[in-house]
Amino acid sequence: MPKVTDTSIREPGLISPRYVELLNILKEKIRSSQIKASISVNTELVKLYWEIGLEILQRQKEEGWGTKVIDNLARDLKINFPQMTGFSPRNLFYMKQFAEAYPEFSILQQAAAKIPWGHNMVLIDKLDELNQRIWYAQKTIENGWSRNVLEMWIESDLYSRQGKAITNFSITLPQPDSDLANATLKDPYCFDFLKMREKADEAEIEAGLVEHIQKVLIELGTGFAFVARQYRVEVDGEEFIIDLLFYHFKLKRFVVVELKSGPFKPEYAGKMSFYLAAIDAQLKQPKDAPSIGMILCKTKKKLMVEYTLQESRRPIGVATYTTKLVEDLTKDLQTSLPTIEQLEAQLFRDQSKNEELRERIAKLRLTD
Repeated sequence: MPKVTDTSIREPGLISPRYVELLNILKEKIRSSQIKASISVNTELVKLYWEIGLEILQRQKEEGWGTKVIDNLARDLKINFPQMTGFSPRNLFYMKQFAEAYPEFSILQQAAAKIPWGHNMVLIDKLDELNQRIWYAQKTIENGWSRNVLEMWIESDLYSRQGKAITNFSITLPQPDSDLANATLKDPYCFDFLKMREKADEAEIEAGLVEHIQKVLIELGTGFAFVARQYRVEVDGEEFIIDLLFYHFKLKRFVVVELKSGPFKPEYAGKMSFYLAAIDAQLKQPKDAPSIGMILCKTKKKLMVEYTLQESRRPIGVATYTTKLVEDLTKDLQTSLPTIEQLEAQLFRDQSKNEELRERIAKLRLTD
């Protein structure tokens, strides 16, 4: 019987587009299966940790045991299961806290059981409210956040900011696009990596954002891609300049951003509507959804924004932003540096002292 070799099954005639399609389908199924297996293993591990924590919690309440029992359990579990890690006193204490944080496993299954144990430790450390822990766990699953990214979002209070921009999306976009677009925007945006003067103008803020564009994209959220700064559109022979232009891959639409260094004014919405119409006419492709606008102001008044956006036919959101304020260096230098008159007076005093010193030395030499 002839031996079948690799070359006999890889003849050019056999490698058809249909074969490649089949191979890709199978690879995707295998990868999907591996991911599901990984999630399943993680879920079982988190469930085990929850059960261990629940047992410790209940026994401590029933028997009146102190924290010493955790040290004893850590030692004995390590002896009985030497191949397993995760039974340190610190980790057992987290398991107990984990059971306290999620008194019912049905609550745990909503999200916490689907994220790594290290992420759950962060949620226990940083958050007291159950609703917030579940929310951040769900966002971790949706966006694939690392542990460090999760910590960053908690510290910047994303829970309180996400979806809080004032928009007219509910009347200018169809469902479910309006909900998704609303959930995409925040208020306020934390640009605290920018060190700005209190009276910094739009150009200065814009330049700072572009200089730190990677951090800006992280703050904007998943799906944003930077297109251009100072994007120029020409209408009837006149040139107009858009501060910042982004594209959102989940929303499948351009996002026009206008920066304002002061409070919101109603006329900003009219200008934004014009920019959106120009972008849709000149840049939008058939596969793209209509563009949305985001006006970022230093401050805003809620009712003024709501009245303004009610009259706009274009989808626009208004939010505020924060930066790290620094003192005006020019003023600092002006107050710290001596004036010309002060310098002249000091030189005169120094010269007088030098002459006096020379006279004393001359007198001492004469007496010698």
